[in-house]
Formats: sequence, C-alpha cells, structure tokens
Amino acid sequence: MTRALLLSVRFHDGRYHGAGDWPPAPARLFQALVAGTAKGAELSDTDKVALEWLETLDAPIIASPAARAGQAFKNYVPNNDLDKFGGDPRRLSKIRTPKTIRPHIFNAETPLLFIWTFDGGASSEDHARTVCQIAERLYQLGRGVDMAWVWAELLNADEIEGRLARHGGVVHRPSKGGVGKTLLCPTRGSLASLEKRYDANRVRFTYVKEGRKNQQLFSQSPKPRFAKIAYATPSHRFLFEIRAALSESFAPWSSERVAELVLNVRDKVVSRLKKALPSASGTIDRVLIGRNATEADKAARVRILPLPSIGHAHADRAVRRVLVDVPPNCPLRADDIAWAFSGLEDIDPATGASLWNLVRTGERGMLEHYGIDANEQVGFRVWRTVTPVALPVLRTGRKTTGAKRVAGEAKAARAVIQVLRHVGVTTSVTSIRVQREPFDRNGARAEEFAMPERFVARNLRHVEIAFAQTVHGPLIIGNGRYLGLGLMAPQKGDSHDALAFSIAPEAHIATTDVPSLLHAVRRALMALSEDKQGRVPRLFSGHEPNGAPAGSGRHEHVFLAADDADEDGRIARLIVAAPWVCDRTTRESRKDRACFDGVVTTLSSVRAGPLGVLTLGPAYALATGDPLVGPSRVWESRTPYRPTRHAGRDKETDVFVVQDVISECERRGLPRPEIELLELNIGPNYGVAARARLRFAVAVEGPVMLGHDSHKGGGLFGAVG
Repeated sequence: MTRALLLSVRFHDGRYHGAGDWPPAPARLFQALVAGTAKGAELSDTDKVALEWLETLDAPIIASPAARAGQAFKNYVPNNDLDKFGGDPRRLSKIRTPKTIRPHIFNAETPLLFIWTFDGGASSEDHARTVCQIAERLYQLGRGVDMAWVWAELLNADEIEGRLARHGGVVHRPSKGGVGKTLLCPTRGSLASLEKRYDANRVRFTYVKEGRKNQQLFSQSPKPRFAKIAYATPSHRFLFEIRAALSESFAPWSSERVAELVLNVRDKVVSRLKKALPSASGTIDRVLIGRNATEADKAARVRILPLPSIGHAHADRAVRRVLVDVPPNCPLRADDIAWAFSGLEDIDPATGASLWNLVRTGERGMLEHYGIDANEQVGFRVWRTVTPVALPVLRTGRKTTGAKRVAGEAKAARAVIQVLRHVGVTTSVTSIRVQREPFDRNGARAEEFAMPERFVARNLRHVEIAFAQTVHGPLIIGNGRYLGLGLMAPQKGDSHDALAFSIAPEAHIATTDVPSLLHAVRRALMALSEDKQGRVPRLFSGHEPNGAPAGSGRHEHVFLAADDADEDGRIARLIVAAPWVCDRTTRESRKDRACFDGVVTTLSSVRAGPLGVLTLGPAYALATGDPLVGPSRVWESRTPYRPTRHAGRDKETDVFVVQDVISECERRGLPRPEIELLELNIGPNYGVAARARLRFAVAVEGPVMLGHDSHKGGGLFGAVG
C-alpha cells in the first residue's frame, strides 16, 4: 500500500529571506532537518539511516502559500578580505560589501507542505516515523531570521489530493517532461556530502610557517550533492463559450472588438466577486483590473483571453470562446474565479433581454491552435499575432517614404524585444517581422483594433517572432495583453523543424571533414537523448530498442547536413532536420516533436575527434527564403546525390539515376520533377555520385534531402531563384 510522509512547515513571520526562488527547495528542507537533529558533528545511527532512506524517495510534491516579492534591501557584511588591512579586526568596516536581499511575503497562517510518497512496509514505516521525530527539532528554514517549525504526519496515498485541495495554495509537482522551475532535491549520497562539507569547513583554514611569519591558507569546501528536478506549476485555465441566450448556438463576437468584450466581461466578474467576497475588494481590483497594482502584482493578475476561431483557411476569426488564465500565484481561489465567470450574461439595457451568456466547456480543441498543451510539454519556435500587439509609443511622421517605413519597422522590432521582457519571456529571438497587414487572409489590419481612449492605431502592429528555442503557450504580449490584444498563435510549418547551427570560421572544417563531423554530431545527439536506463530514442539512433536497424521502411530518424562552404572550402553551418520534414509521408507525433525540440536545442558543442571540440552557435530555425527552405520550383544539388540502389553494369547510368531520383521524390511525398543531370561521376564498382537540377510543376518547400546517404549529408538540394 502506498503511503505518504507529509511535513508541514510554518514560519514565525510571513516572510522568507532565503536565496533563490520561491518555494524553498526540498534540498534546503533536508539540510534544515540535518542541522536540527545533529549534535555538533554527530548523528545518531537511527537518524542517519532514516535520512538516508529519505534520500531514496522520489522528489516530493510541494504546496506553498501564494507569495509576492517584497521590497529589496541591502545588508552590509564582511567580504573575508581582512588580510588587506593586516588582519586588524578594528578595521572590519573597511571590507564590508553589500548583499541584496529580497524577501518573499505570504500569509503566515498558510503552511508550506512537502509530501513524499513511499511503498508501505514495516521498515519504511519505521524510517518515516523517525523522520517525523527529526522534523520536530527543526528551528529555521532559510536564513537565520527565518524561524520555522514543522509537524509531520503519515497519510494514505488517497488522502493527498484532499489535503492539497484544502490547502488552497500553489501546488508544485515534479515535471515528467522536464519543463518548469528547477529545484534541488535530496538524492542518494546527499547526507554523506553534507557530512564531508561539514568536516571540510572545520579545517578550511590552515597555517603554513614561512620564515618568521605564519601564513593562513583557505581551502574551498566541497559542494553538497543534490539532484536538479523540474517542477511544473501550471496555471488554472477555464474555457467558456459565448452562447446565444435560450439557444445552443454560438454568439460570435467580432475580433476587432476584443478589448470591448474583455472590459464588459471583466467588470461584470468584478461586481459579482465583490458581492460574494466584500472583504477582498482591494485584492479583486488588483488581480482583475490592475487598480493599485505594483510590479510585484503582475505575476498574480488574471488574464481574460478572447480566442478568435483559427485553424482553418476559411475560419472567420470571430470570437466564440473566452479563456480565463488564473496564475498559480493568484491570491484568489481559482474555483471562486471560475464561479464568477460561469453563467455570466449580457443584458440589453433597452429591452432587458439577455444577449449572450458564458457557458463553461471541456472541449479544448481550440486551445491546441494557440499552442496550449495540457502538460506544457510541446512548444513552438515561430509565433504570429492573431490580434495585433500594442507596442510602446511609436512616433512616425505624416508622410511615410520607403526609407522611413523601414526605419519605423526596425524601431517597432526593437519595441517587440522590450515587450517580451515585460512578460518574462527570456528566450533569445532569431528574427522579428513587423507589419500592419494581417498574416492570414481573414485577419484584420492592425489599425482596426484601435481604441482612441486606450490604444492608438500608430502603436498597433502584427508581429511574427522566431525564437531560438521553443516557447509554450499561451503567448500574449504588449501593453494590451490584459484586454485581449497581442494574442499569438504558433506556426507549425515544416521549415521550423529544421534547425541550423553556425560554426565559427576558426574551426576550419573543410568539405572533406564533413563525414567525420556529422558522425560526431549524431553521437552527440544520441548522448543528449539517452535516458537513465541507457536507451536512445529511434529518432536519433535509427535503431530499434533491441539494437537492430529500424525496419519500418520509413525515414524515422533525423537528417544531418553541412552547408555554406566559403571560397576556401570551409563549412559555415550545420543542419539538423526532423524526419517528418524531409519525408512528407512520415507522421510526426507529439512525443517525437517534444523529443526533437528538447534534445536538438540543447546541442552546444561537439567533440569531433581529430577536428577538436567545436563550439556551435545557438540553434535557429531555417526561415522562409533560406536557400534550403525556398519555396521554389527549381532545386539544384549542393552535395552529391547517391542512388538508393546499385546501378549495375548493364544499365544506362544516366537513365538509371534520373529514374532513381524520380522514385525517391515520389517516396518522400514530393511532386514528380523533371530531372536535368549537371554532373555524373562513376566510381569503382559502379558507385555513382551525381549532381542534378530538379524542376517541379509547383513551388516546393524544403529542406530537400534525397538519396542513399541523405541522413549523412548527401543529396542536399538548394532552391534556385
């Protein structure tokens, strides 16, 4: 039977001064337990065994009270440099240095919960009871001013969710996908590392006699051993449909009036909440309206997101659904906010008739079009606005020439970087495209969303952003993000699953070194994707779990290539492409996409044997217009094409190569091209390498990698024109 160990921590004051983010990491609690039960350097055998047992458990669930960052202050402390003044303690004031401290403020009545689960058994129960006794000796958690105490309980596993629901705070769970805030947790060897650190601290100062003087030497103590665990704290999201009164049909709302819709809904919700919770009137104003809100309150504000209908070429962009995003740190209960929105209706002031009402729904298909995944494991690199972004003040003249427009768009692009920083998006950006026109034919121009009293037309822009790494939805940016403006949707085009890495010129990678380079790159990707059991996904290995070559007959592992050789024949960039990009008949899955994103974007260096250790630039998506992406009707070889079959002695080689290229294109889901051979080389044993020009009847998007060695850099084509 599964059991749970619950440690409830209460602070004497509603403040926490510990370094790092909120909540306190399980490793910090583990250190506090050790400090509370140890007597000097001694730990009893019973306590030691119990703490070593606690190390073996999986990372705990954490429930914390809603907290906000307090006012930062500086504390002046000695910087351990008294030797500069001859070791005279009377001159201590000369070496004081400022240390910035910013406490987290929360309700002291709400405890901090840590919940470990374990398999029930006699020995495990004994160890858990010993940990409960150890917890009673804890006296602080954080800095010396963070006085705290703990009480411990043993629960059945089915009681955990009930306790978390009654707690009412923010629940942090270990993330299976590795997405979220990273916290240190105890792992095997943590207690032993703390003991070594304690012993080393006792002798970190030693004295060496040099002549008549004693010189003091300092030795750095070893760092404690803890595991880095990602914790997910997803927002509470409630989806509502705008339904016509006394009907099951939608009541569409024009997307150009999203700000008006948000104001209408928000004011009604505020009124309803204030009637139900009169004591929380100030908090309601801060969280929903932003009235009297400070910078620290932004992370706790509720977002009301009208969702225009998208996902199809003929979608009319009308708003039929409203998403309410309640951040985990919101001081109001998520259930109370959901209640305030449920059944909300709009009344015609002239007739008193109901125009529409909000109906909560569990149909979440529309959320996928906005990059909102239930587990926040799937991200995207390229995003486009559905409603335009309200940028900071942009001053433009009345007359706009071509040069002035270019300068204005560059200024707007810099403003986009600023608004990304305001919403906490720190992922580096590879490209920004800014324009007044919509990106889709059913969209509206940016100025049509203007509100004279709030957002002037000259500050509104449609934006496309390409990030270096994936970003999770919902993504809404700009000064109008609390009124429905700046809502973005991901672009799931194939070209964004082909990534490029720049190679520094000083690396001197020649075209003859490409096979060795790509072999090292594949090994690096396999090492990055290896799990704890030593298994490598087929996406990077090209092999089945039992080690046999993949036998599905489809291309299911990544394609690699090197491109942009300069005049001296040195390679300038490395290409890693997902299999579903190069083979249109291969179906992608969410798991494979998440794996591709999570592994390839972490590639930063390659150990390539005789070529040395190569440092790569950050990954960036191949954008439209790149020679490897196109689109174009004509494509030419950039690396030799090798047929998928042996030519044989009795065949006309040129005819054979043309037929092989046509068959390969059809297998990859490409249109049938016209082939023009530019170069044909026949090696020993009739090995063939050719360069060709492909002409398609319609424009084709790349990358185009064909042939026998297309996974190893061969058969790479580039767009012409």
